[in-house]
Amino acid sequence: MDTTAIAVKWAMAELIKNPGVQKKAQVEIDRVVGFERVMTETDFSNLPYLQSIAKETLRLHPSTPLMLPHRANARVKIGGYDIPKGSNVQVNVWAIARDPAVWKNPLEFRPERFHEEEVDMKGHDFRLLPFGAGRRVCPGAQLAINLVTSMLGHLLHHFI
Repeated sequence: MDTTAIAVKWAMAELIKNPGVQKKAQVEIDRVVGFERVMTETDFSNLPYLQSIAKETLRLHPSTPLMLPHRANARVKIGGYDIPKGSNVQVNVWAIARDPAVWKNPLEFRPERFHEEEVDMKGHDFRLLPFGAGRRVCPGAQLAINLVTSMLGHLLHHFI
């Protein structure tokens, strides 16, 4: 739960710095949810901009900037480097998320980037790995995504 709360804090900090993004999200929530009821998980599919804010937050501010260590089960060559079998490997998710070769304007908080192209954040697209990848992907990834989206949506809908 701590990592989810931290992600929401980062999202709110980014929204304070980017009032246009905040306004766009609030307009979307007001249009979909309205003022007479509370947002529910079934609304998420109709709130793509809110989902993009969650993705962009997890891109810029991953809960685990260095993924849990992995062990190479075979000798491999990655990026010109020889990785011997049995080596411990740390993946710097934070650096990948800020790599200009991977992301256009990587330091800019711009949720629209996820509308321009499909980016999977559950371990299949190696540009965005807030929950790891492969057999050791976080088992609570979907729960975390839903919680961040829900908490952020409720804050935007009711309090700001």
